[in-house]
Amino acid sequence: MNKRYFGTDGIRGTTNSEPMTPEIVLRLGMAAACYFRNGGERRHTVVIGKDTRLSGYMIENALTAGFTSAGMDVNLFGPVPTPAVATLTRSLRADLGVMITASHNPYEDNGIKLFGPDGFKLNDKAELEIEALMDADSSQALAAPAELGRAKRVDDAQARYVEIVKATFPRQMRLAGLRIVVDCANGAAYKVAPRVLWELGADVIPINDQPNGYNINEDCGAVSPQGLADHVLRYRADLGVALDGDADRVILCDETGRIVDGDQLIGLIALSWKAAGKLAGDSIVTTVMSNMGLEQTLAKAGITMERTKVGDRYVVEAMRAGIANLGGEQSGHIVLSDFATTGDALIAALQVLALLVESDQPASKLLSVFTPAPQVLKNVRYDRGSAPLETETVKAAIAEAEDALKGKGRLLVRKSGTEPVIRVMGEGEKTLVDKAVKTVCKAIADSGAG
Repeated sequence: MNKRYFGTDGIRGTTNSEPMTPEIVLRLGMAAACYFRNGGERRHTVVIGKDTRLSGYMIENALTAGFTSAGMDVNLFGPVPTPAVATLTRSLRADLGVMITASHNPYEDNGIKLFGPDGFKLNDKAELEIEALMDADSSQALAAPAELGRAKRVDDAQARYVEIVKATFPRQMRLAGLRIVVDCANGAAYKVAPRVLWELGADVIPINDQPNGYNINEDCGAVSPQGLADHVLRYRADLGVALDGDADRVILCDETGRIVDGDQLIGLIALSWKAAGKLAGDSIVTTVMSNMGLEQTLAKAGITMERTKVGDRYVVEAMRAGIANLGGEQSGHIVLSDFATTGDALIAALQVLALLVESDQPASKLLSVFTPAPQVLKNVRYDRGSAPLETETVKAAIAEAEDALKGKGRLLVRKSGTEPVIRVMGEGEKTLVDKAVKTVCKAIADSGAG
């Protein structure tokens, strides 16, 4: 059964357009309250965090109205990273957690991510059941006047999260002597990220830490790390750390200005944990987007790599189904289940920084884990409601490209679950990959879907 509202990572869309309208958000709050209330005499509680988008105020109020009307108390965190909501949902024994964010998307978009009482994102079955409640008679969800929920601000949510993150860093180790540029993407971690690094002893240079409601992810952060590289070189920093809008993904930059993606970080952590006997099952989980070079390097070290669909939720599900304690995505979602239930940019960065301190090597040497196979990724935007991948010309172009790469590379064509684009990725021999990706992108663009 297809989902109407939820995508690969919660609900997301352009603000004041379906599904991100106050009416739908209100219904979501009521439906989620009904789904997570488990009876008993105690009060039921939801915690809500958000990033720095202007629309966060509107959505926060609509959600609060939905939850309180259904008899659930609301704790409002204000701007905090997505992993903070996941962690504090469990820590505060809340019935569910909600993060208002569109992650790496521009400010015009917003979204909602839901976490169960265990701090994990919901599975497809739970999302479908909540959607059914959203489309049902909402009057059944309304609480009696005496049983309405209450809403309050929680002032220490950021401080709680800072201490949780710092506790994942090795005791007795400090970042003294390291100069670190941190790009906060004008997003949810604009306060906590510089604070964590400074309290651990680093000389911190924060950039893009002045959100105004409109500038989140704007030519900055993990999706646009070139500005970070420029600052690393300008200030002669030892490392650059770039977060995305909700700080669940991280991209690094070494002292030479080279951008380091999630695959390199996953490889580094996997190899170090393997050597220390901390890598559960000598296996990790990544997605279909991860580079072949990573897989080949890990295989030589006796580490197996399982691939899933794109989305850190699917990575986590595969990790929980097996015994892996490390997983992630090339985009910078890195899940360390010994410490967190979802991708956490700051915790992942601290694991790398601990290895940097321990090795006494420059970042450029430590973060060169493998030589990537040539990889080309292009996005082709299409009109919402159209289906470019179902046209015969596009299908034929994909078949032709796959045939050209057979035995020499691979092709991945997929519809984004968070925005109206088709992502076309080719990997292998550079000349063949360039031609294959160009062929498919042209067919999609010419299909009339854009």
